[in-house]
Amino acid sequence: MIKTVIFDMDGVIVDTEPVHKYAYFKHFEELNIVVTDTLYHTLTGNSTRNVFQKLKSQFNLAKDVEDLIQRKRSIFNDAFDTKEDLFLIDGVEDLIKDLHANNFQLILASSASKLTIDRVFNRFNLNQYFTHKVSGEDFPKSKPHPAIFEHAASLSVAPIENCIVIEDSTNGIEAAVGANIYCVGYDSLHSKFQDLSKANTIVRDFNELSAEIIRNLK
Repeated sequence: MIKTVIFDMDGVIVDTEPVHKYAYFKHFEELNIVVTDTLYHTLTGNSTRNVFQKLKSQFNLAKDVEDLIQRKRSIFNDAFDTKEDLFLIDGVEDLIKDLHANNFQLILASSASKLTIDRVFNRFNLNQYFTHKVSGEDFPKSKPHPAIFEHAASLSVAPIENCIVIEDSTNGIEAAVGANIYCVGYDSLHSKFQDLSKANTIVRDFNELSAEIIRNLK
């Protein structure tokens, strides 16, 4: 019986991906590098640190990774604060409230920085529902490495076999599979370039999920 639900954030709880993409590509323009859409899609689900570690090597960037991270985050934060059309993913707030009301433990495990996680959770008043928020910036390797989900599961009140992950990216699903956690793939318009085939089950609308349905998964 499922007792703990581990949520990804970007693309699952809130769609900050357009803001991230804007910030990244504005920064790429400043760096005078050409990152194709194909390359960019392979980076989805990675922490900002891992993205720039890969790009620094690929494009022989002179700047330190830390400087690259801070510049991208500065662009992102400016855009985040001025973007009014930023909303929770359809149906996810109702699902979160339903799970919380039915005594599920909710844990966030996102590749986003702690600052971005706090911005989202404060803006949408989500802190009250989650017992823990785990950021990818605390791990040397990003998804698809399973470390972030292994750690999230270690915070669960229940054994790992009583946990599930909700993810929308190829890297995130591979990380959940690598951690041996049942994975629900969320197939949305924003995940059209992602391979969800390794998920245990796939939903296209959060209305397909409820506390009762999730409790009896597996």
